[in-house]
Amino acid sequence: MEHLTTVKELHEAGLFMKENDLVWGTAGNISARAGENQFYISASGTRVGHMEMDGFSLCSFEEGWVSGKKPSKEFNMHRAVYEERPEIGAILHASPFYSTLIACSDVELPSNYFVEAMYYLERVERIPYCHPGSRELADAVKEKAKDTNVMLLENHGILIYDESIKEARMALQTMEYTAKMHITAIEKGITMQGLNKEQEQDFLLNSGYKPVRDWPR
Repeated sequence: MEHLTTVKELHEAGLFMKENDLVWGTAGNISARAGENQFYISASGTRVGHMEMDGFSLCSFEEGWVSGKKPSKEFNMHRAVYEERPEIGAILHASPFYSTLIACSDVELPSNYFVEAMYYLERVERIPYCHPGSRELADAVKEKAKDTNVMLLENHGILIYDESIKEARMALQTMEYTAKMHITAIEKGITMQGLNKEQEQDFLLNSGYKPVRDWPR
């Protein structure tokens, strides 16, 4: 198999997601770029947390399914992100409980609770419901792909993408951790003391935590 290292990392990401309650059943699909115009994606009907190394399909921007098992029906959504964002190396789509709860509600997810949330959740976009696997969903994701690295797919789940599998994993875990913290605070009547906008911006620009993302104006 070409790009064996990439496939191994992707396989490990699926195990990580299962071990950390970030994926369940067949509700999710993951992918990683394999060259300029190709990517590996989990095959149709697979359980992301229980996949074998041969459970991935190779797809290309021009041809679609190239080799391996039949790809997830969401491959057009993944392709849309890769086409719009050449620097993106990995995409994780899942429906972890707390993040999906927020995607199915009008609750806003704060980004000002702690360091990782300020960075990874700096911009979160909501995508109105479209049927999973549909061209409408792929088009809606493509339209917003440059504005964020984190999407709430309403009544569906979440879509996380970043320059590497490692960073995408971190963003996904940060998303679910923050969502759980926020919902728990609401349930228990805890008043959270988030940082203000000036503190958030100062952190992003001056803390040296990670390079500032170059978002479109």
